[in-house]
Amino acid sequence: MDPLSTSYPLKYSVPKARVFVVFLSMVLCTTILCLLQLKFFKHKSKDFYSFEVKDSRGRIVSLEKYRGKATLVVNVASYCQYTDKNYIALQELHREFGPSHFTVLAFPCNQFGESEPGSSQEIESFAKGNYGVTFPVFRKIKILGSEADPAFKFLIDSSKKEPRWNFWKYLVSPEGKVVKFWRPEEPIESIKPEVTSLIRQIIMKKREDL
Repeated sequence: MDPLSTSYPLKYSVPKARVFVVFLSMVLCTTILCLLQLKFFKHKSKDFYSFEVKDSRGRIVSLEKYRGKATLVVNVASYCQYTDKNYIALQELHREFGPSHFTVLAFPCNQFGESEPGSSQEIESFAKGNYGVTFPVFRKIKILGSEADPAFKFLIDSSKKEPRWNFWKYLVSPEGKVVKFWRPEEPIESIKPEVTSLIRQIIMKKREDL
């Protein structure tokens, strides 16, 4: 009986080892796939143009359409002490440098002094009717707190500067990175050199690619 009793462990040791190897391989493959997915999504989130927003009528707009341009992103308001001065300056900037290599992107927000109470379509009509704006005015959003719009939250996290009032401005590079920011009271003359520099880089790159 001794030879029979010693043969059973030998019969079952090989299958158990194989199962363990297969199980270990599956765990390793799953771990590698998860790490690759995390890396992929992390890469996507680090780009302003990878986000989607909504226009004043609630239609989804991919910011990808602005990739390759210098972009000035602004939180706007219709009834603020800075409204007139900033809308006039923003439209002047957009007219001078846009739309081929530069654009202003306006995001209405009512979180500062409740100075943007209207609906998104009313805000867009106000901006176009009173200031003749030709740059996009998107749906009204929140930019502070847990309900902050992801695209605007990216600007804040990247610059480490959270808006304290209406008409904060973030300059975004053609690659989707935040280059600089300005407070509402800063003159347009301080913005123009930075925009000009980015546009020059865009034009030079296009020439090199020809």
